[in-house]
Amino acid sequence: MNAESETDRDARKPPAGVAVVVIGYDDAAHVTDAVRSALAQGPAVREVVAVDDCSTDGSAGLLDRLAASEPRLRVIRRRANSGGCGTPRNTGLDAVTSPYVMFLDSDDVLPPGAVDALLEAAEGAHAEVAGGLCVRRELPSGREVPWQARLYALLAVVPHPARRPRLVHDTLCVNKLYRTGFLRAHGIRFPEGRFPYEDVVFIARVLAAAPRIALVPDRVYVWHVRRSAGRLSISLDRSGVENWRARTEACRQAYEVLLGAGQKELARAVRAKFLDHDLRMYVRELGLRDAAYRQAWWELTRAHLAEYDADDWARNPAAPGRLIGRVVLASPEPCDLPRLRELAARPARLCPPYARAADGTPVWSDALPVSLEPLRARPVRALPLAVDAELRPCAGGTRLRLRLHELYGRVAQAGPESVEAEWLHRDDGGVAVRDTAVPLAPCPSGSEPAGTAGSEAVVAQGPEPAGRAGSGAVALARGAEPAGAVALGPCARGAEPAGTAGSVRGGAWSAEVAVDLAALSALGAGTWDLRLRIRFRDGVSRDVSAHALRGAGLLRRSAVPSVRHGLVLVQPYATHSGALALRVAPGVRGVLSVARARLRRLLH
Repeated sequence: MNAESETDRDARKPPAGVAVVVIGYDDAAHVTDAVRSALAQGPAVREVVAVDDCSTDGSAGLLDRLAASEPRLRVIRRRANSGGCGTPRNTGLDAVTSPYVMFLDSDDVLPPGAVDALLEAAEGAHAEVAGGLCVRRELPSGREVPWQARLYALLAVVPHPARRPRLVHDTLCVNKLYRTGFLRAHGIRFPEGRFPYEDVVFIARVLAAAPRIALVPDRVYVWHVRRSAGRLSISLDRSGVENWRARTEACRQAYEVLLGAGQKELARAVRAKFLDHDLRMYVRELGLRDAAYRQAWWELTRAHLAEYDADDWARNPAAPGRLIGRVVLASPEPCDLPRLRELAARPARLCPPYARAADGTPVWSDALPVSLEPLRARPVRALPLAVDAELRPCAGGTRLRLRLHELYGRVAQAGPESVEAEWLHRDDGGVAVRDTAVPLAPCPSGSEPAGTAGSEAVVAQGPEPAGRAGSGAVALARGAEPAGAVALGPCARGAEPAGTAGSVRGGAWSAEVAVDLAALSALGAGTWDLRLRIRFRDGVSRDVSAHALRGAGLLRRSAVPSVRHGLVLVQPYATHSGALALRVAPGVRGVLSVARARLRRLLH
């Protein structure tokens, strides 16, 4: 009798099935789209369990009608609303019968092929968990931003989570496939009731059980972000301080779960992730809140960070999140919020003043002498360099003026030589307009770039120059010819940039770059983010964003006459993190598109 080959046995094995648990509450507008995206995955999806959390808008009826024609769909109606996402997910998890399970929210979708990619990876690697790339799709613009793209850049198998501590940064439960028996054997469930950020605790429980994990670069989940929705999702609604209280509690529980399971390195990675991600995100928005919120937030944050030990602070001590955390701990009251916001930006910017203690040690400020000594050992390519920027639109040639600050001697030591400006399209990051690298000229101490002292914005009276070098040069995926630019000579002696009086210690460098409005307006109305690449003497470079200077005539809308469009509306503005960005709307159509976009944001 011939021995049966392993291939023959595998061919006769029934295909592994996947259950998709879809949860929803009062989301009749989107829930059927979510369910259909799960059913459209094909035969790999054996069942879809839709859990309605006691909706009042007819969602359950829509699901029942869909289930009448789809035998794979089962609808479970909860009798009372749970107030969160964890309880309905647990209800669905209890009901599934398939070997594997995924989770899907009612306002999101699974892209085609998602389940097949995850199932193939899990089966091929004999993994208990398989994860893939999630993209955040901003609506109504359609802009997509990958979530934790570095983690899913390549196909990989992680035999133990401790081998890849960065796994703790992906706190989403929805972009993963789980072996159902694995979750049940370890009693892994979501926190019950109203518990925002239940994913954070759930993923910690998964990692604590030490699963074998397969990672795939495929897009497996589309997370719809509707910031203009009448009811924001629990995670997006950060307007109340209770949201921050819930986030810190979830991070605290995640740390305790991993530490209790003996996963000390992963537990410390959770604390590091809190400093690098959560803390920085909320600090960027802190200036938008009222005084009562800021005070409550500050107290909650200090209480949470007080639990960190010396080892938590000693790891990567010059990282922006750790510097921010140490400042918060050192001050009983909210302080230096604009400067903290800049340090929380990505990339981080440490703006003046650059104070020193009596012994010469770099410190946060004279009033708050938190040591910044770790910056002296940080590689220049990772320093939080500060560049001031002002943009003055005019038909005679729109100019971007830049000023790079010294940072405790590190910049002069590295020898800055040139700066290259690049404008990235907000809704399509693959589209960029680049300028030629221009020299950085040293500024005498106590000066500002020539021509900026007390100057006011000028609305141009004539059309933009036809045929100017680089006009119309739009680089697709960093590929086209750069626009023209000119170097600015040494700064004039005089006053310092607005808002920084007395803050410059140790020098600065300046440059001026021509902004190609023709190229920026070629794609129609849109928003462009400024990125700068500073090159140093030894060939090292540092990519930074620029601090948007405020002052007379700055950050205001201007109408610039244009040969091609008649006129171009140009609006420089500061983002939530203080970085310079630019809105451009060419011609009458552009003006109308701005109005329509505002209307869509109000109605969507």
